[in-house]
Amino acid sequence: MPLAFSSRSHGTVAFGFFQIEIDMLLLERMFFLADDFCQAVGQLAEGTPATLAGFQIAAERIGSLHGAIAGTDLTGFIGATYQRFPFPPAPEDFKQNPEGRVNRDWILELIGQYGQDLAIPLLEDRQSLDVSIGEYRFSREAFLELLAYVEQGGYPRWRDEIRPGYVEALQAYLMHTART
Repeated sequence: MPLAFSSRSHGTVAFGFFQIEIDMLLLERMFFLADDFCQAVGQLAEGTPATLAGFQIAAERIGSLHGAIAGTDLTGFIGATYQRFPFPPAPEDFKQNPEGRVNRDWILELIGQYGQDLAIPLLEDRQSLDVSIGEYRFSREAFLELLAYVEQGGYPRWRDEIRPGYVEALQAYLMHTART
């Protein structure tokens, strides 16, 4: 479930996983795959700006996360994901699936019906240590909170505490920040 995070550019923003069976993240109206995000963050650790392939969806086409979870509003992009993968009836089954990448082709086909391709620059300002994801700018501390969220599987965490291999790319950035 996406959570509220503080940005320098837009105040409080929503960021996170929105569907436990899919390895996709949202940042407000931008959507991108979690493994691509982690790879891009790994590039930042090497001092290389990265471009993240993503999508932007018009607000009226996103759908209602809370309505989709409740099963009462399955419209828009998010609703379509919950039509395929309904919210689990047992609370203990609400865990992020570490095998969500198996749904990669399906989610990319689906999001193509709702959104526009978007090249999202991922940049670190070496002076201020701020990190930008597209137009959203975060302090280093806030960006590290985003990374911790992804690494732990968001809220509700990874099922059985098993992390997919792609989150290891985040470690390079964490080691980079320890040096600077």
